[in-house]
Amino acid sequence: MDAPKKIVVYGTSTCPHCKRAKQFLEERGIPFEVVDVASDKAGRDEMIKKSGQMSVPVIEIDGVVTVGCDESALKKQLGL
Repeated sequence: MDAPKKIVVYGTSTCPHCKRAKQFLEERGIPFEVVDVASDKAGRDEMIKKSGQMSVPVIEIDGVVTVGCDESALKKQLGL
């Protein structure tokens, strides 16, 4: 069995696309870390450095960064 992927969702608690991305992962039982960029300045700086973006969500899966909640891209990256 493959090792679990390291997944980080950078977002805010009020962003509907962030909520959808987290729900997508939760519904599939996929563990992930959440970085609330509204309250975590270091996390926000890290997200901007990795993605070049200030928009959320930014989803990092094993070092591959996706901006936005693109379910088809997530499925492909996760092998679903």
